[in-house]
Amino acid sequence: MDIEAIRKELRAYEDRRDEFYRFLDEHIPHDASTGLYDFKTKPMLDAEKVYELFHKLDYQARKIRGIVINEIVNKEES
Repeated sequence: MDIEAIRKELRAYEDRRDEFYRFLDEHIPHDASTGLYDFKTKPMLDAEKVYELFHKLDYQARKIRGIVINEIVNKEES
């Protein structure tokens, strides 16, 4: 796999991660003193949407893991 294809997959991962955090930012307030998500208010989230976004993120992460193993680890062991 060439470097541009790897960069494309890393950008896709960053896009999925950004999409996931945008969703959280839109639905969960931040604690003013810490800047972290404030789960004390226990907002109800659309579980199907959370799963959809997480699945996209996880899929892309597993894809990158495969690239790392195939392109780096296996080649070093050869």
